[in-house]
Amino acid sequence: MTSTSRFEALVRRVEACATCTGVEHTHLIGVTNGRLDARLLVVGEAPGRLGAARTGVPFHGDRAGDRFEALLAAAGLDRRDVFVTNAVLCSPRSDSDTNRRPRPVEVTACLDHLRATLDVVGAPVVAALGRVALDALAAVEPHGIDALTLEARRPRPWAGRTLVPLIHPSGRTIGRRSAAQQRDDWQALGALVREAARGTTAEAAPRPL
Repeated sequence: MTSTSRFEALVRRVEACATCTGVEHTHLIGVTNGRLDARLLVVGEAPGRLGAARTGVPFHGDRAGDRFEALLAAAGLDRRDVFVTNAVLCSPRSDSDTNRRPRPVEVTACLDHLRATLDVVGAPVVAALGRVALDALAAVEPHGIDALTLEARRPRPWAGRTLVPLIHPSGRTIGRRSAAQQRDDWQALGALVREAARGTTAEAAPRPL
């Protein structure tokens, strides 16, 4: 099967999934995620109620989406360069219908979808935005990243690629890592993506940023 046909099969499987309760079944996977030949694969947490769950575009339409797009621009990248997905493809909701952190059982339920996405999108660099994304990727293949705040932006070989942990672009993360630091992180990520595109192999130990 071609990458396109495998991706289309993945989209059909996700759209048919109703495993989780307590979520809005947005099933956010499709053409709005990006190109299958993207240079960077970004893994976030879950579709936001006012953002991706409403617009159908990952990290678009809410404050986190605005920050994501600003950081992407700071990296010298745009949507044509990236494929954006989430650890959980539906929108987790609290009892008061606000966003909530995905539960481990929800991450586990979406894990095969994440594996299939990694199989289809062969980007040499993977960026994990936040702890939920890091934990999901560790379930695919261990990476040994424990302290996200301390290890943010430090690349490491992972699953034949280069993995870069980053702080989630939510306003609540500014207290953990300043806006200026996060901008610097993304600028370094953009440089790494361009370096990988020039032929640096993911198996080689990445130089510190």
